[in-house]
Amino acid sequence: MRSINGHQRELLHGTTATRSLERAAQAALPAHTLMARAGLAVARLARALAPHARCIWVACGPGNNGGDGLVAATHLHRWAESTGLQVVVTHPPGAQVDAIQLPPDAAQALSDARSAGVLIQPGPPASFDLAIDALLGIGVTRPLEGTLALWTRMLRTTSAPVLCVDLPSGLQADTGALMAVDDAVPRTFETPQPGPRHTLSLLTLKPGLFTHQGRDAAGRVWFDELGVAPDDTVHVTAWLAGQAPPTDARARRAHASHKGSFGDVVVVGGQGIASHGAGMTGAAVLAARAALHAGAGRVFVGLLEAGSTNETAWDPVCPELMFRRPAAVLDAAWLQQASVVCGCGGGTSVAAVLPHLLSIATQLVLDADALNAVANDEALHSQLAHRQSRGWSTVLTPHPLEAARLLGCSTRQIMADRLLAAQTIADRFQVVCVLKGSGTVVTAPREIPRINPTGNAALSTAGTGDVLAGMIGAALAGSAMSPANVLDRVCSAVFQHGWLADHWTGPSLVAGELARRVSPVA
Repeated sequence: MRSINGHQRELLHGTTATRSLERAAQAALPAHTLMARAGLAVARLARALAPHARCIWVACGPGNNGGDGLVAATHLHRWAESTGLQVVVTHPPGAQVDAIQLPPDAAQALSDARSAGVLIQPGPPASFDLAIDALLGIGVTRPLEGTLALWTRMLRTTSAPVLCVDLPSGLQADTGALMAVDDAVPRTFETPQPGPRHTLSLLTLKPGLFTHQGRDAAGRVWFDELGVAPDDTVHVTAWLAGQAPPTDARARRAHASHKGSFGDVVVVGGQGIASHGAGMTGAAVLAARAALHAGAGRVFVGLLEAGSTNETAWDPVCPELMFRRPAAVLDAAWLQQASVVCGCGGGTSVAAVLPHLLSIATQLVLDADALNAVANDEALHSQLAHRQSRGWSTVLTPHPLEAARLLGCSTRQIMADRLLAAQTIADRFQVVCVLKGSGTVVTAPREIPRINPTGNAALSTAGTGDVLAGMIGAALAGSAMSPANVLDRVCSAVFQHGWLADHWTGPSLVAGELARRVSPVA
């Protein structure tokens, strides 16, 4: 058993792959072995998480997930006979009465628990020091109603620590979507702040634990393979794109380097206030500052300030940035050797320059208003898809609403399956897609999606997405690279972006300070 800390790449398997591995393991092992191993692992982790608990509630469901909980309860009960710990098991109505209703392994676990004298009762204890959520596992599709809904709500809202067996109940293993609790269930057990959450993922790690609502629901994720080696023939659903904490790559740069060694980044965006009364210069400047701190040799900014009587000529906070009129930065020879970031604060003005950029720029990052322009113009779709055949790199960085516009669907549909949405964008437009959000998904055509393990709600502030676009632009600057290297460097930029938020110290996280703390991607 080990904790998943995001410091290494991990295989993620969805429901179908996990079921396949489970069937193969059960066929190769004596009956009840997998559940016995799972229950013991849960019990050991529960004891480690709450060594001084006086009462543990084990909420068991009507399937094998509940069987894992019963095995854990039996171990905890036996270990606690001399300590005074009370272990209380609950089963939904009917399941605790007749073991015939349970799957064979769970029925055996119930029989063993009864023989050991485990307390099984129809309702949870009045108070408890730890709860074990063994209600529902993978593959659950039916609505949460009645007793299951009531107990699920209690487990989601209690201030006591909760250890979830395999998945938090109601969490979709493949997507990270959390099933709603029946609104008819009375809200009698809610607290202002739920307590610590832990999830012990068994046999495989599931992608839903690391994206969308899964990160909040699962809390700290632990993993036990149950003694079953990974099967290379089973389809990998996604990768958790973990890596070592970022280090400043400047220390490893050759002494004989010069600014041309690390490439140029050109930022095109920042619609002026004179255009439509909404000034967005700051977005482009933030992207440019991030690109500079992320290691680009030179950074040029082409602001879309047509009609302005007071053009921005320099950045007093970051005077190293070089400002040019758009006509200058759109020079074809320049764009063919630079990494271009387009769209940050571009407003409607960006639509006029996009066709040229798509037809010339060899390394292109499209963000924000550039994505909206693509979504509104079918002609740009074919231009995007044609770029890969020319050996050029394109990265799209949508948030869920921008992704919905690109695919012509609703944000709800995007969030229902973030991995599928990101892969669809990547395949349709032949690009690297960075679908931002909790558990950012990064993928490319014919690639297995990668889920980024870093980042938190501190990034939910204006301008942090512009910083990420600039970081990606710098990561691609300097030299041509293979599609696999492009994907790896984009993932490294996304990882560092989230890692900085996870390790933030000092004042509140604002985009300008975030850009200043960026370092070159290794």
